[in-house]
Amino acid sequence: MTNFWSGYIIFLTVTNLALIVWLIFATRKGQRSNTTEETVGHNFDGIEEYDNPLPRWWFMLFIATIVFGVIYLALYPGLGKFPGLRGWTQITQYEAEVERAEEQFAPIFARFADMPVEEVAQDDEALRIGQRLFATNCSVCHGSDARGSFGFPSLADSDWIWGGSPDQIRTTLERGRQAAMPAWQQVLGDDGIRNTAGYVRHLSGLETENVDLDAGRQHFQSVCSACHGPEGKGNPMLGAPNLTNDTWLYGSTMTQVQHTLRYGRNGHMPAQAHLGDDRIHILTAYVLSLSEDAE
Repeated sequence: MTNFWSGYIIFLTVTNLALIVWLIFATRKGQRSNTTEETVGHNFDGIEEYDNPLPRWWFMLFIATIVFGVIYLALYPGLGKFPGLRGWTQITQYEAEVERAEEQFAPIFARFADMPVEEVAQDDEALRIGQRLFATNCSVCHGSDARGSFGFPSLADSDWIWGGSPDQIRTTLERGRQAAMPAWQQVLGDDGIRNTAGYVRHLSGLETENVDLDAGRQHFQSVCSACHGPEGKGNPMLGAPNLTNDTWLYGSTMTQVQHTLRYGRNGHMPAQAHLGDDRIHILTAYVLSLSEDAE
């Protein structure tokens, strides 16, 4: 926030407080009596309202709220860039909460830190912790059951785009992944896209009519085999999926496969390194257990 806007906010806040105080005192009745025969001067469907003074308790309540507001603005942020006398910020509050949580849960995570991932994947307590970590950080994309959805891979099967070993899973979690399926429309043209899509579907055992499979195979060997391999079995090092099974991240219909070839795909798996080594270790074990359960 710039100094101008900080000063603008401070000016508006202080001015409004001052005007409220003036309004309360300016409209306060000076009579000691709590009643009067005077009216507000208006008639509402034959009903007139007495211009009685504000009850003392109500007046004092207004004053108390103003005093509270002034004290609050002095102690905590609220006046532009002024941090308050206590120096409180949401960042320091968050850091304090994280520190308390670390002190509370660090011994639990430390118990699993030196265990191999395969052993952690067999520990019921660790899996319960991993499930909660997954629900908090991963389920928004992969689903609460880890079965994924369109564009988000299922983690509850034995098919892995980037590899399913403990080290590969951990690398995926720590560093994230970025898909890089290029668009081939300008290279292949409409006929080439259609024939190549038909050939790709053919690799997984799906039948496609009105396509030239030989031409599609030639296109595949020219532009696709560098990543997916000459047999279409994929390459985990590049994140190129196996095209010979029935697992389709973006759909297997002719239209969907052509769309993938024509425009490419750019899926993104965000890095989770902020969770820390201990949590990554348990989360790796949990994801590994999902695949083992599916086998």
